[in-house]
Amino acid sequence: MRRDVGTSDTVAFQVMQAGRRQLAQIALEVSACTRCERLVAWREQVAASAPRSHAGETYWARPLPGFGDCGARLVVVGLAPAAHGGNRTGRMFTGDRSGDFLIAGLHRAGYASQWESVAADDGLSLTGAYVTAAVRCAPPDNKPTPGERAACAPYLTAELGALGEARVLLALGAIAYEALRRMPALVPVATGPTPRFGHGAEVPLADGRTILCSYHPSQRNVFTGLLTAEMFEAVLGRALALGG
Repeated sequence: MRRDVGTSDTVAFQVMQAGRRQLAQIALEVSACTRCERLVAWREQVAASAPRSHAGETYWARPLPGFGDCGARLVVVGLAPAAHGGNRTGRMFTGDRSGDFLIAGLHRAGYASQWESVAADDGLSLTGAYVTAAVRCAPPDNKPTPGERAACAPYLTAELGALGEARVLLALGAIAYEALRRMPALVPVATGPTPRFGHGAEVPLADGRTILCSYHPSQRNVFTGLLTAEMFEAVLGRALALGG
């Protein structure tokens, strides 16, 4: 009997191609979004009053889509772009200290091609991972309102729908965790109250995926030792063990 060689690989490739097209369309929709007046005004105000360290630079000053491998098995969900990080460079977790910490960790775990994330054209590529956020515009004081979080929720839902190979959804911080927890499609296996956010917390989902939690790699969390490189390495190790 003749055996079809590579059939599963062909199907996986077709699924990935469809996901790539969907993600490209989502990126266009995200980057043109003006739903939240407060965030539109803030991101543009930040760009118009850049600090001396970024004087003369042209800021992206628009909402940010996610980036990475369309066949990712690990999806990293952050809070929102930093005012002088992603809002400036045009890529999530790029050009700020949170990005430095995250990408260095992903590099050590084998997901990122390099240690640094300094500019959208710096050559960084991700393999097996996709990075996105609960909110797509830089919010004042890093505190989006409940309404702003709700306005962005469909974008994250759409991205996760396009990332059909994802097995682990890594929430960086409580807001990212809440964004995932509130998605109707992400149904926990266990009934009853959903586990509270905590570093290393896990929520197995009915579809076989897992929500995994980590403290956000903010400058404050890293500086105070709330999140260390070793702690983050352990979480990424767990993500790999879970299939991410």
